[in-house]
Amino acid sequence: MIIQGGMGVGVSSWRLAQAVSRLGQLGVVAGTALDQIFARRLQDGDPGGHMRRGLDHFPFPRMAERVWQTYYIPAGKPASASYKVLPSHVQDGPRELRELCIVANFVEVFLAREGHSNAVGINFLEKIQIPHLPSLYGAMLAGVGYVLMGAGVPLRIPGILDRFANHEAASYSLQVTGAQETDDRTMTLVPREFMECDLPPLARPRFLAIIASNTLAITMVKKANGRVDGFIIEGPTAGGHNAPPRGKLQLNDAGEPIYGERDVVDLAKIRDLGLPFWLAGGYGAPEKLREALAAGAAGVQVGTAFAFCAESALRDDYKQAVIQQVISGEARVFTDAEASPTGFPFKVARLEGTLSEQEQYVARPRICDLGYLREAYRTPEGAIDFRCSGEPVSLYVSKGGQPEDSVGKKCLCNALLANVAYPQVRAGKYVEIGLVTTGDDLPKIAAFLAPQSSSYTAADVIAKLTSA
Repeated sequence: MIIQGGMGVGVSSWRLAQAVSRLGQLGVVAGTALDQIFARRLQDGDPGGHMRRGLDHFPFPRMAERVWQTYYIPAGKPASASYKVLPSHVQDGPRELRELCIVANFVEVFLAREGHSNAVGINFLEKIQIPHLPSLYGAMLAGVGYVLMGAGVPLRIPGILDRFANHEAASYSLQVTGAQETDDRTMTLVPREFMECDLPPLARPRFLAIIASNTLAITMVKKANGRVDGFIIEGPTAGGHNAPPRGKLQLNDAGEPIYGERDVVDLAKIRDLGLPFWLAGGYGAPEKLREALAAGAAGVQVGTAFAFCAESALRDDYKQAVIQQVISGEARVFTDAEASPTGFPFKVARLEGTLSEQEQYVARPRICDLGYLREAYRTPEGAIDFRCSGEPVSLYVSKGGQPEDSVGKKCLCNALLANVAYPQVRAGKYVEIGLVTTGDDLPKIAAFLAPQSSSYTAADVIAKLTSA
């Protein structure tokens, strides 16, 4: 009945997903930027030895050893040292980066599945397209039970799952601004080029599309290249990226997007499609679960309540600061129409010392060196290049970007890694700071706190949500 939200980057870690799945609900790991997270865990010395344990179960030991030797630092890097900068994801990226994606996704899912027999899911953003193929294959090698994907139209993902189940080659077409019909935008992964031994067929995970409109649900059913197993219907009160309002963007007096009746999903039409669905965005309360079930849903997806529980990977100082705001009644959430380079609204908690403060945003050097949210575009010469509205404005404009599109853009890639205690250190001085995302129902997490307590567990969330 309960799907734990796949909150990236890294907030939905293997520990949180394992805790939820052990209790019979669906734990979900965040697949976004797992290559970066895995590499930084190794550079921090692999505290607890969990990454090594996962690598020891990886079916291709030579690949595992290459990754280990490349990134592992015994005892961890000095606190003032920078993390190694990984190669950027490009259409035909280096084998080293694809191997890292395969390994990182395998280990995260393996650890989440460890010690129980219940299903575990993984969540990806369709917009971050280049890592899809190696990431999906790595997760499937570990036996992932569900793949969840939103932030785009993932029509080609079901067919990829079908092919990878038999270790067959699969392709995905990169979305490129200004592309022409004759341009080659294909990305391909051939599993047998990475396999070190023969393996039996893999279990094909169930595929759940995260949608915000009836049109997209119908499109997925009619046009997807493989089986769609259900939907997560996510409203604009959910944390992270929200689907933009339909029609012309209008802002309220606070500067937030205005959503209207056109943005409400008709559940009767969803039911007519005959597939299970879960409701998300403001459903983190027992009465909301009952409401969803009464509307014909299989259950709910809940993110915010799990984001601040003890097992989430959100760093403790941010977690406690937000919980204290909730306890004091001062918690504030803002839907920022400008922050994300994707152009999608992005919901943030107003929190001192993070990029939600204007002075912190202004003080940060405008650097784009991770590039997950970059836009692929066609150059005048016909090549594929990349730009990000969060990079230096002059550089963005030199690549054909419009200066007005760079206004207010924040580096979500670096900020979200900082959220989970993997901040990049620049020149031994500047340390990246976070930007905490949460849903509009943040104040309601007080319901999970015992009297005089400032923490709660995933088990507390599930017990509360399923209470009569």
